[in-house]
Amino acid sequence: MKKFKVGIIGATGMVGQRFASLLENHPWFDVVVLAASPRSAGKTYEEAVGARWCMDTAMPANMKDLVIMDATADVEKIAGMVDFVFCAVDMKKDEIKALEERYAKAECPVVSNNSAHRGTADVPMVVPELNACHTDVIADQRKRLGTKRGFIAVKSNCSLQSYVPAIYPLDKAGYKVKDVLVCTYQAISGAGKTFETWPEMVDNVIPFIGGEEEKSEQEPLKIWGKVEDGVIKNASEPNFTAQCIRVPVSNGHMGAVFVKFADKVPSKEEMLKIWAEFKGEPQEYELPNAPKQFLHYFTEDNMPQTKLQRDLEGGMAVSIGRLREDTQYDYKFVCLSHNTLRGAAGGAVLLAELLCKQGYMD
Repeated sequence: MKKFKVGIIGATGMVGQRFASLLENHPWFDVVVLAASPRSAGKTYEEAVGARWCMDTAMPANMKDLVIMDATADVEKIAGMVDFVFCAVDMKKDEIKALEERYAKAECPVVSNNSAHRGTADVPMVVPELNACHTDVIADQRKRLGTKRGFIAVKSNCSLQSYVPAIYPLDKAGYKVKDVLVCTYQAISGAGKTFETWPEMVDNVIPFIGGEEEKSEQEPLKIWGKVEDGVIKNASEPNFTAQCIRVPVSNGHMGAVFVKFADKVPSKEEMLKIWAEFKGEPQEYELPNAPKQFLHYFTEDNMPQTKLQRDLEGGMAVSIGRLREDTQYDYKFVCLSHNTLRGAAGGAVLLAELLCKQGYMD
């Protein structure tokens, strides 16, 4: 695989910092551009971020002295310097949509961590192990945008990455999932916060995360959808209902899941076998950030635990536990994923690797 020159748009924020950390020694990607808001432009990365660096590892030495470019004013210049960009900006939704389209129209592919384009019908929203085929819609998106190389691809909401990967394989194995109830218990890093910047979260639970329940109920239907007539047409089922709660955890989103099947109900042994054997294109291609075992099941009653399993396989695997029959639904179980690795920057990097392997970055 050739080396790709990449940029990080929104490099100074928490997800941008995670991108920088993940890409420091990436075998395929070489970060040559960092961009952020006008107030950071012209400063080195080290000067712009300073004490706000919140990763566990040190700022990448090869990025400290990169001079921050203006993410909005320097679009064409940045597009001419890179093969593609990762986008994780903190702006209004309409502004993000417009900015990402500007990069795409400048013939610069965009792999986005933002939610702005998740509802755009010809923008693939991909969990690489589940719906890699949705990248087929890129050809139609390019026609709409009038581009040869430029396009936008997005990853899904971070909380979906915990429970959807456990449900999707069951449905695809022939056990049609009808109804899903999920309660998510979400870490504060999902709000771009740490305990230092959000002391109100210490010893506290907040039973509301703005917009999260709508995303948790609607976005899975796009993942289940099909590419037809140049767009991704959302599925009508499964029916999802969600409640999303902020909990005092630094990293890691947990989901408590209840599942009802339409007709044929798998046995517990069949479900465990499906999870154990499930793999997608990232595993088949052996992509650099792909977990070797995507879904891990833990038999202990008190597992998985956020602190113990969130970093499993570099934070890119999904942990499942407590599978048992339910009195109202068919089964219930819990799931866990690392929200800023699998759920955010890591998921976007894996998506970029998939797009490179599929030839969309050439």
